[in-house]
Amino acid sequence: MKFRKLLYTALLSAGCMSASAQAPETVTVEAFNPHWFVQAQAGAQYTLGEVCFGDLVSPNIQVAGGYQFTPVWGLRLAVNAWQSKGGSTLPAGTTYTWKYNYVAPTVDFTCDLVNLIWGYKPDRVFTAGILGGVGVNVAFNNDEAISADGLIKAELRRTSYAPHGDVMYLDNLWDGTIARFKGRFGVYADCRVSKRVSLGVEVNANTTSDMYNSKDASNLDWYFNALAGVKVRLGKITKQVEKKACCGHEKVVEKIVEKIVEKPVEKIVYRDREVIKVEPLRKDIFFTISNSDVSRAEMVKVEDIATYLNKYPNAKVTITGYADKGTGSAKINEKLAKKRSEIVAELLKNKFGIASDRITVESKGDTVQPFEQNDLNRVSICVAE
Repeated sequence: MKFRKLLYTALLSAGCMSASAQAPETVTVEAFNPHWFVQAQAGAQYTLGEVCFGDLVSPNIQVAGGYQFTPVWGLRLAVNAWQSKGGSTLPAGTTYTWKYNYVAPTVDFTCDLVNLIWGYKPDRVFTAGILGGVGVNVAFNNDEAISADGLIKAELRRTSYAPHGDVMYLDNLWDGTIARFKGRFGVYADCRVSKRVSLGVEVNANTTSDMYNSKDASNLDWYFNALAGVKVRLGKITKQVEKKACCGHEKVVEKIVEKIVEKPVEKIVYRDREVIKVEPLRKDIFFTISNSDVSRAEMVKVEDIATYLNKYPNAKVTITGYADKGTGSAKINEKLAKKRSEIVAELLKNKFGIASDRITVESKGDTVQPFEQNDLNRVSICVAE
């Protein structure tokens, strides 16, 4: 009997030493989930022309809706609209400008260069990329160009000047509503302010036919938009997946490794009483970024704690909440860590009937990081004894 007990103790010690030297077989991480998004932006447009830059700047707005298929690739339908301008300066120095309106729906492909080069991270604050697409420019309300054309012709006749070089009649003058094919390319940058909301800027260049500004320049017409606005992601944007602790370039190394101790209960018998010595139980309950909800996978650990406390009526549990230092501010993390410990305590009390005087709740915020990997510090460490 004594030999069997010594052998069991030796095997248990060897198993604990092996567990301490290794990382967990799997770890729960947040992964990208395809989702919809909407955008609203406002800014200014410059329509390329031969007069002063400031004379060709006009207001611009854009609304868009799209779908992010992968962390890198997305597709959106953007409707850009408001106003474009044209202008011409005569030899005498007289400058004529005119404005007209348009609506331009465009289908754009987007490519996130930050995720493409450095990989996807759900808590990344800044990202940037490129876009390109095709669409239709529907222009209308060109009355000012028609009026300017009459004034230009009248002045040229009055001065007996034969136009040449960059002085032109409005030979491509149009009236009514005209739809033209257009192409677009551009760049964008977004700064995340919450899990779903980002503030961003976009600069895009658009090209269409030579008739757009009513002048004949024998080349394509261009206009450029500079926009700023907000982007809102819809639906479930991330999901939890189990990954091996060591796979490719991903390696999880823990400073503290959760152990389930199932050593037999030792009985110490004195003359008139029996004292039972019970080994403590530790469970690490992990959470996702900016979240204090206990997942279905982690709920099993809460049940194990409740089973232990029901088995040993004199045992108590200490629950300590933590937040990772790589996300949020110290003030936010302090509240989040406290909430993570309190939610576990509430589950033990309300779901499993554990008395509140057997539960101690503590919080370390992000001042203490029990694990080396940042994401693992979104945790409540529970020790029952």
